[in-house]
Amino acid sequence: MKKFTALFLFVLMALSLCVPAAFAVNEDVEGQLVIYTSMYPEVIVMMDEALKTEFPNLVPGNNGSFFFQSGTSKLIPKIYGEMGENRDQPLDCDMFMVAEPAFSLEMKDYGYLHSFKVDGADTLLRFSYDPEGYWYPVRVCNMVLACNPEKAEAWASKGVSVPRSFKDFAFDPSLKGYISMSDPLTSGTAYAAVVSLLDTYGEDYLDALNANGVMRESGSVAIAKLQTGECAAIMILEESVLPFLESGSTNLEVIYPDDGVILIPSTVMIVAEEYSKNCNTEAAEAVARFFLTEEGQALIMKGYMHSVLAGSDVCPAGSVPTGSLIQKDMGVDWEKAYRDREKIRELWTVKVTQ
Repeated sequence: MKKFTALFLFVLMALSLCVPAAFAVNEDVEGQLVIYTSMYPEVIVMMDEALKTEFPNLVPGNNGSFFFQSGTSKLIPKIYGEMGENRDQPLDCDMFMVAEPAFSLEMKDYGYLHSFKVDGADTLLRFSYDPEGYWYPVRVCNMVLACNPEKAEAWASKGVSVPRSFKDFAFDPSLKGYISMSDPLTSGTAYAAVVSLLDTYGEDYLDALNANGVMRESGSVAIAKLQTGECAAIMILEESVLPFLESGSTNLEVIYPDDGVILIPSTVMIVAEEYSKNCNTEAAEAVARFFLTEEGQALIMKGYMHSVLAGSDVCPAGSVPTGSLIQKDMGVDWEKAYRDREKIRELWTVKVTQ
């Protein structure tokens, strides 16, 4: 884990030299701001510096940072706790940038979101947004597979086939005991992937994962097992592998599955003023709009996530054009992911973890 974090920080520090030293500074944006996010801590370091440059009079509200970070599936229970049993209590944040768009639908239903307008959103964005302005896509996570080609010969000698599809990842018996993924009970993006794969392959997919002895681990642990040869393939976010490829520190390979990728257009949301920590929706709007500019999206891509801007031909270093991924997107039923959350979590628990 420490090795992964150190590498990520090194790459991001190097990339930060390519980011403009200053953007069009919004000196009139003042007050404090706290953003709950599931972005990686290493990415937040870069985001914090950019926001401090862009908004010099805006005060980071969380111990010198604008962000409070945790996994989506850990943040959601925290938010529930702050909302209280009757879902009517104020929160300790002003914005959300979490990985799972289904949460946007839920918070809108609870009346916890502030509506704001992004000019020209219809032509600006290549992913859907809330028509009433309660949430907008801000970064695209991409669920893929990964392997270590340096170990391919060793796996072949054992009769193990490295999977080229999500289907083979679960259903190929030669992979039993040699696959790993994040736990959807703690990872919002893994949960989104499970929702998509259930729609595509049915509950048999979970049975197959269980039969294949899928390990449920963090991305850093799974990558370490690829490097040592303990795993033949892992299901993981592309953004977790790309830093290694760009640094040249390892020979890992991103596999864009033959049956499609799973794109997760994570959203930005503003907490309604009556429920927000700092009652500063004007500043929150400015920050949200900044993230949807070319400069803001450049930061997103330097964090190895894809841009939401329509017509953009730039992609994260080491990746493939976003447009080609959109054509292969398996899709996620976000309404189902929201409405059936507990049912799907229970199904996973019964079929995979017990």
